[in-house]
Amino acid sequence: MELHDQYGLTPVINARGTFTPLGVSRSTEEVAAAAAAALSGFFVMEELKDLADRTIVQVTGAEAGTVVHCTSAAITLSVAASMTGAAPSRIAALPHTEGMPGTVLLPAGHAVDYGHPIVQDIRLTGATPVLLGSDAGCSLGELEDGLARPDVACLLMVSSRLTRGDDLPIAEATELAHRHGVPVIVDGAAQDFRIKELLATGADLVAVSGQKYLGSPTAGLVIGRADLVRAVRAQEKGIGRAMKPSKEAIVGVVAALKARQEMDRPAWEQEQYDKAARFAEAAGRLPGISTTVVADPTGLPFPRARLDVDSATAGLTAAALAEALASGSPPIWVMSEAKEKGELTLELVPLTDRELEVILRRLAELVGDRDAPRAPRGGRGGRRG
Repeated sequence: MELHDQYGLTPVINARGTFTPLGVSRSTEEVAAAAAAALSGFFVMEELKDLADRTIVQVTGAEAGTVVHCTSAAITLSVAASMTGAAPSRIAALPHTEGMPGTVLLPAGHAVDYGHPIVQDIRLTGATPVLLGSDAGCSLGELEDGLARPDVACLLMVSSRLTRGDDLPIAEATELAHRHGVPVIVDGAAQDFRIKELLATGADLVAVSGQKYLGSPTAGLVIGRADLVRAVRAQEKGIGRAMKPSKEAIVGVVAALKARQEMDRPAWEQEQYDKAARFAEAAGRLPGISTTVVADPTGLPFPRARLDVDSATAGLTAAALAEALASGSPPIWVMSEAKEKGELTLELVPLTDRELEVILRRLAELVGDRDAPRAPRGGRGGRRG
C-alpha cells in the first residue's frame, strides 16, 4: 500500500483471477527479491537465457524451453518459429512471408479475445489465420479439411475458460496434425500448473504466462520441442527483438520455477480449498446470497467461490452487486461473466484473510445486513472427499 499512497494510486482487491488490467498476480517476497537483485546487476544475457532454459527443462521435463516478454509474445514467436525455423534469412524477412508456409489454423471457438484478439498475435508474423468450424465447435473432419491446405505453418489451440463451443481434444487434434507434418502450438496462458499435462498431449510448443500463478515478473514461457524452441530464441534477430525478456524477468522466472518445484502441492491445494470453503460458508449466511465452491473449468488445482444472487431478497441483481463492489473503496473486482444468470464468482488464491473480511463486510452492507459475517481464520476446514 506504500506505493499506492506515495503515487496516489487506487488500491484494489482482486477477486477476479489473474486479470491483466489489475496487474495479474502477486509475487512472493523471494521472487520479488530475486527480480530486484537482478535490476542492480549486469549479465551476459545469453547465459541468463540459458539458465532459464535449463531451469524450465528441469522443472517441466520438457525437451527445451525459453523465456520471452509475455504470453502474447510467446504465441507470436511460436507461430513465427513454425514458419521460419532458425533460418536467418526467413527470420529477417518477417512479416513478409514469401516462400514460407503462411497459414495458421485455429478452431473458431479458440479465436479468443483476452484484451486483444489472439488472431492479431498471428497476424503480427505476417501469417493468415484460418478459422475452422464455428463457435459451436470444430470437428476432427473440419480440422482434416484445413490440414489439407498446402501452406499450413501450424495449428494453434487454446486451453482456457475463454474458449467457446464443444472442446476439440488437443491430443487427437495433435495426432491428426502430425500426420500432415504440421506442428501444434497450445496457448495455455494461465495453465502453468498443467504444463506437463499439456505437453503430454503431444503438442510441439506450449505457451504459458510467468506472471499468472507462477507469480514472476511479466514473462512468457515457450516450452516443448527443442528445434522449435531454438527457432523461437532466434526470432530476436527479427520481430522478436521487440518481444525480448528483461534480465529481472528472467531471474524472476527462475526463482518462481524453483519455488514451484519445492512447493508442497497437496498442502497448497488443500489450503486453497479451505479458504474458498470458509469464505463460501460466511458469504452464504448473507440475505439473498447462496454459495457454492466450484472447480476451475480448465482443471486448475484450486476452486472458486460462486455467489448465486436472489435479487428479490438481496435487494439488487448480481450485475448491480458486481458494479457496486467495483465502484466502492477499495474497488473489489469479481468474475461477472454469468451475472445475467445471477452468478458472481470470486477467485481467492492471492487474497489475505483481511481482504476476505473486507469483501464480506462490503457484501453485507450492500445486501442490507449490517452484522457482517467474518471469514473464519486458521485451522483446516473439512477435507475434500
